[in-house]
Amino acid sequence: MTEPAHDPAAPTSQGADAATTLVIDSATDACSVALFSGTQLVAGDHRVLGRGHAEALVPMISALPGRGRAARIAVALGPGSFTGVRVGIAAARALAFAWSAPLVGYPTLALVAAMAREAEGDQPVAVAMTGGHGEWFTQGFAAGGTVTRKLASQRPADAAASAVEALVAGNQAEALVAARGHGHALALWPDARAFMRLDPAVLVAEAHPLYGRAPDAKLPASAA
Repeated sequence: MTEPAHDPAAPTSQGADAATTLVIDSATDACSVALFSGTQLVAGDHRVLGRGHAEALVPMISALPGRGRAARIAVALGPGSFTGVRVGIAAARALAFAWSAPLVGYPTLALVAAMAREAEGDQPVAVAMTGGHGEWFTQGFAAGGTVTRKLASQRPADAAASAVEALVAGNQAEALVAARGHGHALALWPDARAFMRLDPAVLVAEAHPLYGRAPDAKLPASAA
């Protein structure tokens, strides 16, 4: 059965204030949750865990006012940790079903870029976050948040060569600036409490993982 499409900006959950949004972000080593009433932050929690997102996430949500119940749920889609991305989306889907709430997703690197522009002023920003196999997830954003360089998984040397923005944000920002020898680094982890800084245009109505690189495992030629 095909589920009806939801307008990402139209919360409809019964039993919750129509203006409330629960945000879940566990796509990286950081794990965070936030509850908003309209655009105002009601409560939130942010922890850099590394591991253990599955054990920590639900108690973090339950500790929010009203056990986190909201009329809309937003979740980070990645890229980031394979497990962390899936844990967050699974929790968001389950709550959206239980509460009859619309679910929206957002790209992790877009949130980091929005946080950087809030901290340093509206300007172009490169985002560099830890990827897999020694690579970094990178993306470029213009002032205002428009994507200027597509999401990529790059070796550090390639990332340093392709990032032209003076401001670099993310947990690998300092390493990238050091590698290329110029610019300003802003070490950041994504934080659900900064959700309202995102441009609503980046929200998507289907919460599917954004992995940022091709899968390592490949089907045998006969199966393909």
